Amino acid sequence: MSSRPRRTLVLAATLGAALAFGAPSALAGTLPVVPAAPFAAAKAPAAAPASQSATWAAGTRAYLVITAPGDNPSVRAAVAANGGTVFSDYAAIGVIVAHSASANFAGAMRGVTGVQQVGATRTSDVPADAYNPALPANPSQSTTPTGEPVRADMSQIKADQAWAVTTGSASVKVGILDTGVDDQHQDLAPNFNAADSVSCAYGKPDTRAGAWRDVGNHGTHVAGTVAAAKNGKGVVGVAPGVKISSVRIAEPGSSLFFPENTICGFMWSGDHGFKVTNNSYYTDPWQFNCPDNADQAAIIEGVRRAQEYAERKGSLQVAAAGNENYDLANKTVDTASPNDSTPVTRTITNACLDIPTELPGVVTVAANGEGTTKASFSNFGRGIIDVSAPGSNVYSTVPGGKYASMSGTSMASPHVAGVAALIASTNPGITPAQIREKLALQANDIACPSDSRCTGTTANNGFFGEGQVDALKAVGATPPPGRFFENLGDFAIGDHTTVESPITVTGVTGNAPATLKVGVKIVHTYIGDLKVDLIAPDGSIYTLHNRAGGSADNIDTVYTVNASSEAAAGTWKLRVNDNYRGDTGRIDAWNLTF
Repeated sequence: MSSRPRRTLVLAATLGAALAFGAPSALAGTLPVVPAAPFAAAKAPAAAPASQSATWAAGTRAYLVITAPGDNPSVRAAVAANGGTVFSDYAAIGVIVAHSASANFAGAMRGVTGVQQVGATRTSDVPADAYNPALPANPSQSTTPTGEPVRADMSQIKADQAWAVTTGSASVKVGILDTGVDDQHQDLAPNFNAADSVSCAYGKPDTRAGAWRDVGNHGTHVAGTVAAAKNGKGVVGVAPGVKISSVRIAEPGSSLFFPENTICGFMWSGDHGFKVTNNSYYTDPWQFNCPDNADQAAIIEGVRRAQEYAERKGSLQVAAAGNENYDLANKTVDTASPNDSTPVTRTITNACLDIPTELPGVVTVAANGEGTTKASFSNFGRGIIDVSAPGSNVYSTVPGGKYASMSGTSMASPHVAGVAALIASTNPGITPAQIREKLALQANDIACPSDSRCTGTTANNGFFGEGQVDALKAVGATPPPGRFFENLGDFAIGDHTTVESPITVTGVTGNAPATLKVGVKIVHTYIGDLKVDLIAPDGSIYTLHNRAGGSADNIDTVYTVNASSEAAAGTWKLRVNDNYRGDTGRIDAWNLTF
């Protein structure tokens, strides 16, 4: 589990399985037990294990050395000259993982020509296991009786209805970046892709067979929610026809997910063609990384570059929001960091980031409780949460052929990863940005409850984002009521300019309805500058937004227009006029529902 207490509460285990958790880590999706005595504080990694190498030395710490992308032999030479060794090198993004026992290493390297940032990734020593990693255990497997009833979480997001259309494509690969996966589990083995599985513990790929296996049970549980096979026994995942690969980024013993491990995982995902990755953790040891701290600034930059690399290669990252019932849009204090040594209480601001959850391009997932409620533990935040999914009492696979129920945003995130995999399956060639858009557009709106912490609109708010994901809509079987048309293309909005995005409507006879739904998503830093009109095929103008909202960012709203006098068929346009200088943006997406 990873450093933020995103731990999973084990509610039930079948077949007599006794599931015990090791030292707490930052697993995003796992809910701590109250009073959570066993999970109260993360423990530092144990002393040198039996597999220690002669190259290991007490006091060795890990560092990210950030340079310009490309080969940097002079920087690598400087690492050695300043008392360090290069443990791994990701030249494509300009990130070197260095080890050193010198207390002066970071300061010395920050003065080296070509070095942009340097940051320690831990406040504890690198374990000796990093130099000669032990393989995780391969557990013996229990036999599961036949029968796989549809679970409440699957029917809640209409996955069971989506399977009648498609169970997902075997050409779509989903990476499970987690504690590892039990690839021998009878419900996972049919869909497991060993060729693209790896351990990234300690920050470089370990491709030995079995290195990817679970050092806990969290990753196996997540994998089952994404893609457990539809084989007549156990459980069924959201996308039971896709392939899953394990990228173990948790270290044994501590179960922590350090920055170099996350970087390795994202780079592997991009290079191995993962269309989607699930990230139910936060990057240890800092629950929030603050850019005014040199170490944490380097962590932000290194992980950000790796995530962007994966996305450029076609991979969408889905991440859990966390389980502290914390407002991520109004950060004030962090009491859980660093979790690999002794946590301290520190004042923070919104500039401090939970990563990878808050990195640009990552889909951030909140947890629903029963039905469409907010799970009591789920983090929230206006402008942070993208979508929500079931995260309470989720029943899924655990190692050894067993099953258990767990709660947490770690359990919500793989539901969304599964829906994203279905979208990719039914839309070959789709980009990560387009999958993000479809997840948002096809989610079912959930209004704020009577809770002052929930801000925003029914269409987009701090508890549920764009709403709860819908697998049936994702496979295109049942579009929103009426015929649905959309344009996901980006159209830049410059200062004092007018831009139009078209949608051509075909196959709809007669006039448009009196309740034409116009979904608009505009990214802009001052919406008070904007006038937004819907232009009918005959040129009639329907004003949707007229320079309201002042300095607020972005328009993300569904408007209702009485267009009953307009012929439905033809080319409709969304026209945006920027009326003042200094702020720009883009039409991100828009749609029409007849």
